[in-house]
Amino acid sequence: MGFLGVFGGMTGFRRGRALCVAPELNTELTVGSLPTDENGRVLLKNLSRTKLDEFVASLGEKPFRAAQLWRWMYHPDSLVGTFEEMTDLSKALRAKLEDHARVDSLTLNDTHVARDGTRKITYKLEDGGIIESVWIPADDRVTLCISSQLGCALNCQFCFTAKMGLRRHLSLGEIVDQVVLSKRFFDDKHENGRRITNIVFMGMGEPLHNTENVIQATNILTSNKGLGLSHNKVTVSTSGLVPEIVRFFKESPANLAVSLNATTDEIRDWIMPINKKYDLATLLGTLKTVVPRREDGKALKKIFFEYVLLKGVNDTMDDAKRIVQLTSGIPCKVNLISFNPHSGTEFEPSQPETMKRFGRYLALKGVRVTTRTSRGEDEMAACGQLGKPGDKPSPPRTKIPPTFEGKVKGG
Repeated sequence: MGFLGVFGGMTGFRRGRALCVAPELNTELTVGSLPTDENGRVLLKNLSRTKLDEFVASLGEKPFRAAQLWRWMYHPDSLVGTFEEMTDLSKALRAKLEDHARVDSLTLNDTHVARDGTRKITYKLEDGGIIESVWIPADDRVTLCISSQLGCALNCQFCFTAKMGLRRHLSLGEIVDQVVLSKRFFDDKHENGRRITNIVFMGMGEPLHNTENVIQATNILTSNKGLGLSHNKVTVSTSGLVPEIVRFFKESPANLAVSLNATTDEIRDWIMPINKKYDLATLLGTLKTVVPRREDGKALKKIFFEYVLLKGVNDTMDDAKRIVQLTSGIPCKVNLISFNPHSGTEFEPSQPETMKRFGRYLALKGVRVTTRTSRGEDEMAACGQLGKPGDKPSPPRTKIPPTFEGKVKGG
């Protein structure tokens, strides 16, 4: 079922030089290269705390006003969308902010509720693009899966989002607002009510291709002065961008999940072309040098390996044996994921018994392993199903290795 968002339209944003007139000061304010909408209003959630301080100072206001704004935007009990709701600000300041700034970077577009209670939430971007987040309820938590890009450049062959290609990176505000707006509209505010507890960057896009904004977003999500989520409850997924992984471990407090999905370079080159740049030896060798992470406030004892099982491609017992070898020496947990089909794919999900046998073998060899249940697939909200390719040509398919010709559709 659908739910049309009626929370107001927003116009395109740009990055440029905004010239604003502060009513009280009657002087021209220069906000330099701060990101603005087409009306010259600064998009506040695109600002770091330091930049917000600078913007508030440019309005002729005292520094504590920046702390008030930050709290209204990000404190879990606030998360307001308008300046009028910021009741401890004077009317004059609220009017000034209304002229020069804007709170939200996204507009709620629609929600679709799957039979299992999963919600696919679509948000409208300033330039008309649509991104998707997924609200996933469980007995003891609610996980929100968020996007980091409109589309994706990495062309993983089993992923529906890849068929879009990369349209653009999401801004800091567009990433964080998926969490803020989803909590605002869908958290149950009653005592013991169901609320978002976990965030995973596993929606549209490759998060570490948009490194700067994703790292800033994880810091806002986990900051005591931000949304205050535990760093253990925020996980960023990557297909294996090695230099960005190294940077992530230095600058972000969040967990890391690595999409492994193959145990040989032949298969990974085919289904995840990024492997041609950073092969398995390079990727896993790097992980051995950065895990565990012990820095104060950013401790990370293990990483997650995501492994989508594709029938006849990467689901043999030889693959299971190689996972044991490849992950040796890396503190980790392996998440086995059933492939979620979509139109035009040449792949099929592994049989349930194959997945069970695969998982049992890993567990017997001492590997921490779980099998992730598909959620929301009837609304195309499951892992690997997000996005809409539209009319633009999709990136070319990679060549099927001779070993697998005839074993997949079109092979």
